[in-house]
Amino acid sequence: MSADKENPTEGAAEQPLEAAASIRDSVENIFFRPRLLVIDDEQRIRDACERMLSQEGFEVACAPEGEEGLRLIEEMHFDIILLDLMMAGLSGFDVLGRVKSLHPDTVVIVITGYATIEHSIEAMKKGAFDFLPKPFSPQNLRLVVAKAIEFIRTLQDIATEKSRMRGLINLLTDGVLATDNQKVVALANPAFLKMLNCPRTSVQGCPVHDIVCEPVLLDMIEKALAQPDDSLVQITEEIRIGGAEACEEAILGATCVPFRDRLGRNLGTVTVLNDITTLKKLDQVKSDFVSMVAHEIKGPLNSVLMLLNNVESGLAGDLTDKQSEILGRVSERVKSMVSLSSELLDLAKIESGLINQEKEELDIAALLAQQADLCREKAAAKSIDLVLAPPDSPVVAMGNRTNLQEVMANLISNALRYTPEGGRVVISAGVEESFAVFAVTDTGYGIAPEEQDRIFQRFYRVKTEQTRSISGTGLGLAIVKSIVETHNGMIQVESQPGKGSTFKVYLPKIII
Repeated sequence: MSADKENPTEGAAEQPLEAAASIRDSVENIFFRPRLLVIDDEQRIRDACERMLSQEGFEVACAPEGEEGLRLIEEMHFDIILLDLMMAGLSGFDVLGRVKSLHPDTVVIVITGYATIEHSIEAMKKGAFDFLPKPFSPQNLRLVVAKAIEFIRTLQDIATEKSRMRGLINLLTDGVLATDNQKVVALANPAFLKMLNCPRTSVQGCPVHDIVCEPVLLDMIEKALAQPDDSLVQITEEIRIGGAEACEEAILGATCVPFRDRLGRNLGTVTVLNDITTLKKLDQVKSDFVSMVAHEIKGPLNSVLMLLNNVESGLAGDLTDKQSEILGRVSERVKSMVSLSSELLDLAKIESGLINQEKEELDIAALLAQQADLCREKAAAKSIDLVLAPPDSPVVAMGNRTNLQEVMANLISNALRYTPEGGRVVISAGVEESFAVFAVTDTGYGIAPEEQDRIFQRFYRVKTEQTRSISGTGLGLAIVKSIVETHNGMIQVESQPGKGSTFKVYLPKIII
């Protein structure tokens, strides 16, 4: 009897129960019942494989020759094929080539008694997954089939994730374009093609300049690909797409960033387009209105303040102590209104710049240290212990440097303002799951639970006996929240009256 006619179970040790359970678990964890085909001209091998693998949860079919096996393969799809190389008639090599042309994702395990290096190399070149020499034990068969199942599961997970991601991206109302490092389109969803008035439906594999005519967008992709490995900048621009009429002009917010492998090498770019036409028009109307009102208020108020100063200085006659006191209070109120009008103008400017802003890779801990240094003189004036806690690991996030500096300065200034003399303010940064986090903790007056949801509203200020004399407009935390939300982050407050407050800002970490 030739070697390939040996009993496959001859000389085999008893299969451990743990290994047997393992392959059954692998089969059960796949959402479909795997279909397996045994093509071998030896009856005993077919029967032994069918009996054992059926018990493991497979749907098993058998064929005694290559022609019969191909007929079954053409009729249905098999996940795994056990294929004998040396058979009468059509050889296993011919069957292997045909299988890979019909079903490229089918896993083929070659079984033969002629397990030479040459046969192994040739089978692998033709697409075989593994090689099982005869005679083989049930344990060896289980191991190689279990490995094939793991491979199928991996392919299944990749295909599922790819399908889910493609479906998600195609449903987005924002335009998404992905290119490789040669500027060839890897993906472009329908929203992207519609925004750029591209009539093509299939663009995968096309050079990006074939579907994108906007020079600004092409320049953004060039700059993203040219970024050095040690920096990551999110490039942001506004693109105007003209229509037949001026009112039909579309304003697109474009953001482009490189994506990289685990070694930091640029693999390509991702570009996102947002239609911000309506937002820009509404923002312009709001900004114009706020600017007009603030300007119209600020001018007369400055005139009133100047006249009050003249009266207080005695130019209009002598004043009694009571009159001087009253005029002093009036002056303070007018100054507060002038300050409010200035902050309204600042708020309009800030919010108009938040719609489409450029972001870069930022060291959050370093930014906090800079802001803390700027506030040390103010802390020393109130004998407040200002502490900067060093992070355990680097804290990095994508953000707009100027806006995040505004957030940090506002939170630290508030902590110093609402902490009595001799208190303590701690500034810290760290990483929590997928977020970069920084916090400002004080030992100040604290905030009542019923007011914590309202402190981020515009013009709202907490009024207690301790805080009544502290000046402010109530716009600072509203600005902070607006900036944080445009970074896709969130801000939380934890506070107890008389025991201080902690403001925590969460910013998404870099994931590209």
